[in-house]
Amino acid sequence: MEPFTKLTAIAAPIDEPNVDTNQLCPTRFNKVPRGPRHADILFHDRRFNADGSEKDHILNREPFRQARIIVTDRNWGCGSSRESAVYALYEFGIRCVIAPSFGDIHANNCAKNGLLPLVLTEAECAELRGQLHERPDSTVTVDLAAQTVTDPEGKTHRFDIHPVRKKCLLEGLDDIARTRQYAEKIEGFEDAYRQERPWLYARTES
Repeated sequence: MEPFTKLTAIAAPIDEPNVDTNQLCPTRFNKVPRGPRHADILFHDRRFNADGSEKDHILNREPFRQARIIVTDRNWGCGSSRESAVYALYEFGIRCVIAPSFGDIHANNCAKNGLLPLVLTEAECAELRGQLHERPDSTVTVDLAAQTVTDPEGKTHRFDIHPVRKKCLLEGLDDIARTRQYAEKIEGFEDAYRQERPWLYARTES
């Protein structure tokens, strides 16, 4: 997956708690193969009318069509465990969601797909959203290595992140790539195990 290191980008303020995964990717789109189409699946029923025309949603407005960061309220990504909700965010262009809290499975799915789920306090998130409403063309900088967020006014906010999650995001390691880092040790163990217990690997003749 693509590493996440440092991002300076337009950030969209979404002033709403409990945004669930069914809003991010409605159920009928769950089996759509991952790809560019997911950019339109994101918040589909809130962004588009039945005829495909756009509704007045923040992600349909300039400059937030180009947003790569979302700043929102508590419990983002609650609901079902569908990974397609992350595909929708990522294909739209979102690489970081800043919120006071996340649905646990959704946060894990984000990190495993190169999207940073970043926790700040409710007060900090509200302050950030207020600045973005007042100055929509401004940018937010997220520095994962330094574990800081710099808001449009230049104020720095620190955040915590599990060191393993941080390492995987910085290096672009999904679960498979992380496991492959230990390939030599795994192969060494398997060779030794085979030599110690050869009868387990003996072929049976019919």
